[in-house]
Amino acid sequence: MVINSKKLHQGSSVINLTEDEAYFTAITDGFALLDKQIDDRRLKMALLNANCGALATFEGWVRNHNNKRPVTHLTYYGYEKLAINQGKKLIDEAKQQFDIEHAVAIHRIGDLNVGDMAVWIGVTAHHRYPAFDACRWLLDAIKADIPVWKQEFYADSDESLWLSNNG
Repeated sequence: MVINSKKLHQGSSVINLTEDEAYFTAITDGFALLDKQIDDRRLKMALLNANCGALATFEGWVRNHNNKRPVTHLTYYGYEKLAINQGKKLIDEAKQQFDIEHAVAIHRIGDLNVGDMAVWIGVTAHHRYPAFDACRWLLDAIKADIPVWKQEFYADSDESLWLSNNG
């Protein structure tokens, strides 16, 4: 019996927030999931702050290989409410741990092609070192703690693999 994984898991790749609501949530609470292309300019503009001398950003893109295998595309799945709640906790923790003003992160859900942006993180601070340190810490924390998984598809096989967001 062949199971259509798209149908089986379709509810975990659906975002309930509208695009504008997702950006609002990311900007005000620090984190959101989005099922459309990430508008990094919109996020960057929301972080502008005359008190800050630094903005550190990270963009994670879908690459054309993983573990020496040719990747054609992937699908991210996640659980929106849990992801938003956990993301807010991570942003709050980053603000306590690092001398930063604000941090925003957004992660894509759904089908992505090679070259598509999968995650965007921006951190503002008075100085560059806390911004850089918090940005890297947030990336690692998001990959470890946010309920997002990916299904990776390959050019050399009809089989796909399920990977944690770290893999």
